[in-house]
Amino acid sequence: MGGRGGDGDGTGVAVPLGCGSLHRALLQCHRRAGDPRQQAVLCRHLNRSLAECVVSACCPEESEAVRSLCSSAGTSLKRSQCQRARLALSVCLSSPQPPDS
Repeated sequence: MGGRGGDGDGTGVAVPLGCGSLHRALLQCHRRAGDPRQQAVLCRHLNRSLAECVVSACCPEESEAVRSLCSSAGTSLKRSQCQRARLALSVCLSSPQPPDS
């Protein structure tokens, strides 16, 4: 994994390097929106982008495989490869991640 670092936002959440600006933008969006229902709608794009950034940082090869193999319907072989890639990503995300020094 690329490394983690708090980004000084006071949340105490370790965010992978490269995802800090998305994390800060999401926190800012939540503050501006206020109401949780508005947050869900107004901040959805930032929430998704941050999630993709974190997943890519934790499991880069598996994440890229899912992105490339599951981007379109394709043949039964491609669907099977997509399913295997999703499983590999799930296993990777379920595995304990070693802390970075």
